[in-house]
Amino acid sequence: MTFEQLRAIQNEAEQVNRTYDLFNEDARLNRSPAARVEFLTNCRYIQQYLRPGARILDVGAGAGEYSLHFARQGCRVSALELADANIRAFRQKLRPEDGIELVQGNALDLSRWADGTFDAVLVFGPLYHLRRPAHRQQCIREALRVCKPEGTVFFAFISHDMLFMTELGYDRNFFAGNTYDHETFRLEDFPFVFHTVRECREMLEEGGVTVLKAVASDGFSELMADAVNGLDEESYRQYLRWHFYICEKPELLGASNHLLFIGKK
Repeated sequence: MTFEQLRAIQNEAEQVNRTYDLFNEDARLNRSPAARVEFLTNCRYIQQYLRPGARILDVGAGAGEYSLHFARQGCRVSALELADANIRAFRQKLRPEDGIELVQGNALDLSRWADGTFDAVLVFGPLYHLRRPAHRQQCIREALRVCKPEGTVFFAFISHDMLFMTELGYDRNFFAGNTYDHETFRLEDFPFVFHTVRECREMLEEGGVTVLKAVASDGFSELMADAVNGLDEESYRQYLRWHFYICEKPELLGASNHLLFIGKK
């Protein structure tokens, strides 16, 4: 599979499925100390809203990193994932004692679960794959529907504006390229869909979400990956403490590749 072949796929769900033939989601959150910051941050915030034995739905579960973590913390986890490659990776790590209900399916249709089933719903991926606003709203409505009235929903986004800097780090010719509009500085939404902090908040509020917190999940960690990965154990611990100190500051939210929004119905 090449990017040209991926672009030629007309069916949106199949295009998302095949995207993960190109991107190794199984390694993304644990390939380095810098990459691990996003996972550690999200887990830190999710844990604040969980009671012991909570029931969790992981929508867009990827290769199972969050599902497995919380199942092994004693939560009852159901997981839904679309991509074949991610399902295979997830199943390779799954143990019978994890007790995870793993389903291959689409985030637009959670009809297998009744209204108000889950204490927490994680939507970590679908909103940066759905190109149509109506589909994004459908995804949000479904997540809210299956969440208990007193439950919490967690939404992840890829932050639009920071990506210019991280892409420059990988490609010194990025600003001369054609993956963004040179007048509006709007990135091309391929193969992922990007949103500004304001767009994330407006999207969720339109869908009926009361936003409790917005968090810069990985902050500067990808931009400064070489430096972060070179830290000794104590320095890395202090880096994480600093990151947790700044990650809710409104003035720094946009300076992150990934955003976490926490909300209720």
